[in-house]
Amino acid sequence: MQILIIDDQQLVRLSVEKYLRDQGYAVTAVADPYTAISLLGQERPDLILLDINMPGMSGLEFIRKIQTMRVASVPVMILSGNVQEKVISEAFELGAVDYMKKPVSLSELAARVRNLLGCPLPYVHPYSRMGTSRVQEHCVGVVIPCYNEGDRLQEEIFQEFVDRNLGYHLCFVNDGSTDNTLEVLQRIRKGRENQISIHDCAQNGGKAEAVRQGMLHLAQDPQLDYIGFLDADLSTDFTDFDNLVQTLKTGPYGVVSGSRIQRMGANITKESARAVISKGINLLIRTILGMPFKDTQCGAKVMHRQLVPSLFREAFVTRWIFDVELFMRLRQQFGRDTAREMICELPLTRWIHADGSKLSMRDSLKIGFQLLKIVKTYLWQPRPQTSRTEVEVTEFPAVPVAEQVPSETH
Repeated sequence: MQILIIDDQQLVRLSVEKYLRDQGYAVTAVADPYTAISLLGQERPDLILLDINMPGMSGLEFIRKIQTMRVASVPVMILSGNVQEKVISEAFELGAVDYMKKPVSLSELAARVRNLLGCPLPYVHPYSRMGTSRVQEHCVGVVIPCYNEGDRLQEEIFQEFVDRNLGYHLCFVNDGSTDNTLEVLQRIRKGRENQISIHDCAQNGGKAEAVRQGMLHLAQDPQLDYIGFLDADLSTDFTDFDNLVQTLKTGPYGVVSGSRIQRMGANITKESARAVISKGINLLIRTILGMPFKDTQCGAKVMHRQLVPSLFREAFVTRWIFDVELFMRLRQQFGRDTAREMICELPLTRWIHADGSKLSMRDSLKIGFQLLKIVKTYLWQPRPQTSRTEVEVTEFPAVPVAEQVPSETH
């Protein structure tokens, strides 16, 4: 039995293709409806698995198009993140036999296909590890900077995450490590080359530069909707990071940043001395930014892909507090008031200080001097503001939003 998959997101398309092949189906996967129409002129599949939101020709337009072809009777199943009732109704009116809303597990997808086509194998394994994977609504790129992390990288956690969350792409940036970090990263990536990449830097440039290079690298991938970064030690775990993504997806924001606020119901662990220093530094940062931030330095942030080129084009002037520079660049481009509306701080449920952190107490004390450098660069040499249209950010509206972060208690 032959299945034709049409989906412009490679991360989704290749994963679904592999899983259905493992179930015993013959599968052809293409990235756009135009290529699919060309193939349909030569062969007739038993099922078409179709996305709705694709550039050039939508899924609904594709269904209308094939109704005039000899494959008009081929059943069409929809797999899409578009949950508008009008779109779903129209798809069924046009003859779609099923409509699956992302996120959806591969095991459910395969069960629906088997219900329609039957099982091509005498025995399949619908509950395999890959079967529990979810096809995501949006594709997300995550930059993970690494410098001499060979002994701390949690290989199985990274692998299991990409196996279960189709639509995520992890980009590890090896920042000139002198230990076995690169070998460990290559081991993590093996067999998952479409979901994990390695950006190898010949020399150590510091976390700020590693994140900058990784963000610009991922921004070149048009299938990614959102791009963020996360610390290699997973002091912020993937569950909290996915919560940042969900907030970005459903809210009127351009950037969502994790916030390590100590509160009831959250497991936030910091060194006592570091906490005292960060409290004083945070006061300085709030004053400089003119924004009521609770925590700018959390190593977990995610943003719309269209913002990345303008925010990361230039090298940062500081080594450890480039996060502050990011918010200063937003303020410069859009103005303070609009920047405040674009940023959401989301409290984390877990953050654990990991042993072996590269930021020493001595480095923490130097941050005050780095803040002076930021003032000189961004406040004493102001730049012209940029409109939203100049960076082609249209997904989120420019409307005021309610404060979402409770009072800081640490």
